[in-house]
Amino acid sequence: MSCNEDPYIFSTDTLPTDLRFLPPLANGLLGWRVYNNIMHMGGVYNGEGGQCHRADVPCPLAVEVDIEEPAQHAYSLDTHTGIFTHTLSSASVTISQSFYSHRYHSHLMVMEVLLVRQVTSEQPINVKLVSSFTPQSKDIVFESGPDYKGGRHIQGNTKSAEFPGGSCPTVHLIWTPIPSTLTMLPEQSEARWGFILVAANGLDTVQASFDEGLNLMATGNLRPSHEKAWKELWLQSTVEASGSDSLCKALIGCMFYLLSAFPSIHDTSSSFGGVSPGGLSNGGDGQDYWGHVFWDQDIWMYPGIALFYPKLARAVLEYRVGTIDGAKDNAQKQGYKGIKFPWESAVSGREVCPEDIYGQQEIHINGDVTLAFQHYLYLTEDLSMFTEGRGSEVIYGVADYWVSRVRWNPEDQKYHLLGVMPPDEYYYNVNNSVFTNTVAKFSLQFAVELAACLQYPAPKEWQEVAEHLKIPFDQESQYHPEFDGYVKGHPVKQADTVMLGYPLGLPMSPEVRRNDLEVYEPVTDPNGPAMTWGMFAIGWLELGEAEKAHLLLEKCFKNIQGPFQVWSESSDGSGAVNFLTGMGGFLQAVLFGYTGFRVQRDCLAFSPLLPSDISELCVRGVNYLGSQMDWLLRKDDVCIILREQASGADKSHDLQVVLKASGTKIPLTPGNPVTFPREPGCVCKVVSTSSCWPF
Repeated sequence: MSCNEDPYIFSTDTLPTDLRFLPPLANGLLGWRVYNNIMHMGGVYNGEGGQCHRADVPCPLAVEVDIEEPAQHAYSLDTHTGIFTHTLSSASVTISQSFYSHRYHSHLMVMEVLLVRQVTSEQPINVKLVSSFTPQSKDIVFESGPDYKGGRHIQGNTKSAEFPGGSCPTVHLIWTPIPSTLTMLPEQSEARWGFILVAANGLDTVQASFDEGLNLMATGNLRPSHEKAWKELWLQSTVEASGSDSLCKALIGCMFYLLSAFPSIHDTSSSFGGVSPGGLSNGGDGQDYWGHVFWDQDIWMYPGIALFYPKLARAVLEYRVGTIDGAKDNAQKQGYKGIKFPWESAVSGREVCPEDIYGQQEIHINGDVTLAFQHYLYLTEDLSMFTEGRGSEVIYGVADYWVSRVRWNPEDQKYHLLGVMPPDEYYYNVNNSVFTNTVAKFSLQFAVELAACLQYPAPKEWQEVAEHLKIPFDQESQYHPEFDGYVKGHPVKQADTVMLGYPLGLPMSPEVRRNDLEVYEPVTDPNGPAMTWGMFAIGWLELGEAEKAHLLLEKCFKNIQGPFQVWSESSDGSGAVNFLTGMGGFLQAVLFGYTGFRVQRDCLAFSPLLPSDISELCVRGVNYLGSQMDWLLRKDDVCIILREQASGADKSHDLQVVLKASGTKIPLTPGNPVTFPREPGCVCKVVSTSSCWPF
């Protein structure tokens, strides 16, 4: 590591003046921005249809510590452990106030206060706790319940359901009462207090979780159990760069905030509510896209997580499976067959976008979702997700939608998709968006492939439409127009056509790939959303231009606001905050750009290339077909170590490295480093054992 200080600890003496850039603390169920008197809970929305938004939940931990004598202040977010700490140092006492959303027990949030006396005195020390909490919400009608084991209790339901006839979620809160003053007695050299908050949908769950919290406090295991869960996550995967302190810290921040948005790897509740662009800490009425789930989850955030954590990847797919009924309803309302995932999703899968045109026209969401399922299967070969996990219903339902949505054009003998909005939302009601048509084609092909694997009789139309779906291409200029009638040089909001190469993987010559990049880069809005430049960077890395890619990636640093590495959607600080979409795009530029990783049906391909100011890139914990690999990329060589299998783990496949140019095959054996010259190749099985398709 080149970072002189611990790059995992984000420290400052002064908090950001813009409170939106205070650090969010989340655990996949509860999300909170420190000191805010509002928090959010996964899956708890208020409002019908386009009015639907994350319900504001009052937070009893909205407390600031104060002392009468002069003190120095320091603030730190330790991403090793997910703990935010405010330290006040005066002549007589050091006060540490810490907050965390418990990483293992997801219903639990914690505040701890530690006082350490600096000089011997016969005087008590009083510390003020200034609270901004009120037990009310504009979204939930709360009423007081009886105290439970010393804890205050309120409960209530949201004011309106997501759709007519739907249920209004119930929220229970139980918390340790927080006094206005803490006193350390004269005979004490130090004193500590712990305060817990528990949130859940049911009375039994909230009481059991509060019991668990009290027990953890009594046994001294409250913080250790939280820290252990974070340590386990970081042991599974890290991404670290040597040579650039800013890149090093940015990568850690991206991984930390993305992981915070996902449930525990031990969670078995299947109640994960998806990932919204601003995460769980944001998304109330009128802010951060209302906390809805978009393609951002499946295309931008998911790939960097799926490469390391199959269980968390599966949680994303299970969230989409849980919305199938609503997606069927969307398709029927549009007059089509199959399923149509909402452009903006909450719990039911019904469209909750405030403006109809996006739900009607931004139909590429269907292919974005199926691409996540496809990558999961290729990374894991976990067919259970597609059988009892109902993933096949998603894939087949999307294929049926495409078949009913296309129109045959006798002039060019192609199927067309008419009246759509591409990812570039500056345009709408266009025909044959090249991204939409390509992602539709690939999802139809995957449906055919999966059907063969599961011995399901695929309708012949799936293959027929896939083969004859128009993919716009300008033969004269040798580039892909964004849609029929696109005029070269017209402005573009964000990455769109450049995503044909990655993540879609549409085959094209280096000349065409370069032309697409050169056509769209100069006309892409410089103030557009943060994830865009990562896709351009990946394109230039594919063409061997590492320095050009690095310059584009450096544009993203303008979106990182303040000491806690919180991203804004736009470089001027506007737009969604804690913009996980941008973090996901940035992470992919490193994980799939500098490494050249590509998830393919029969292998994990790689083609490493580092810019001059990165001496080493270490990617630990890549999870492929049940095996974990640690990768070290340097200027001239690559080293891979296959990790030892954990005891009790399922037997994984024997893997090998195959180098592209020479065809050299290098077996990977657990614990033994393998080093080879930096060149393209792939990791694949030594022996093909799959009964599904010919590897």
